[in-house]
Amino acid sequence: MVEEIDEVVLSTDDLRKVTGFAAGCAENVLDLFESVHADDSRPREAIEAAWVFARGGRRGKALRDTAWAALRAAGGADTAPAEHAARAAMAAASAAYLHPLADAHQVKHVLGAAAHAARAVELAAGGDEGVGAEHLVRARERCPAEVVDVLARFPPAPAGGGRVGQLLRDLDEALRRAVKG
Repeated sequence: MVEEIDEVVLSTDDLRKVTGFAAGCAENVLDLFESVHADDSRPREAIEAAWVFARGGRRGKALRDTAWAALRAAGGADTAPAEHAARAAMAAASAAYLHPLADAHQVKHVLGAAAHAARAVELAAGGDEGVGAEHLVRARERCPAEVVDVLARFPPAPAGGGRVGQLLRDLDEALRRAVKG
C-alpha cells in the first residue's frame, strides 16, 4: 500500500524567503571552504545563485546546477569544516526546490544550510558542540517569521542524520517552540 502525503501550499515568495535565509546561513561559513580551497568557486556560486533567486530571479537549471556543483565541491573538500561549508552552500541553492509535500524530510530544504553551517563551525572549533549550538542560536535569531511560518506547515524534522541531523532537529524544535511560546 502506498502512503499518500498531503500537499503543502507554498508560494514563490515562500520559496524566496526560505532560500534567502538558507543563503545567509551558508554565506556565514563560506570562508571555512575558501580558506582551504581558494581556487574553487563552486560553493560561492551556489550561494550567489541562491541570492539571485531569493531577490526575484528565476528558479531554473543554473540554480540547480550550482547546487550540484557545490555538492561535488563538498565531496572533494580537504577538511571536514570545508566539506560542511560546501554542503551548506549546496543546501542554500537547493532550498529553492522545497517540495510542497507534508513530509518531514522537506525540513532539510528549509534548515539544512543552517545545520551544515553549524556543523562546519563546530568542526572548525575542534568538535566543540557548544560552538554549533551557539551558531544555531544566532541562526534562530536571524530567521524571518515568514520562514518559521513555512516550517510550521511541515511535520517536525525526521530522526537520523548523525550530528547534522541533530542540529537540524534542535533548530527545528527551537523555531517551533518560539511560535508556540
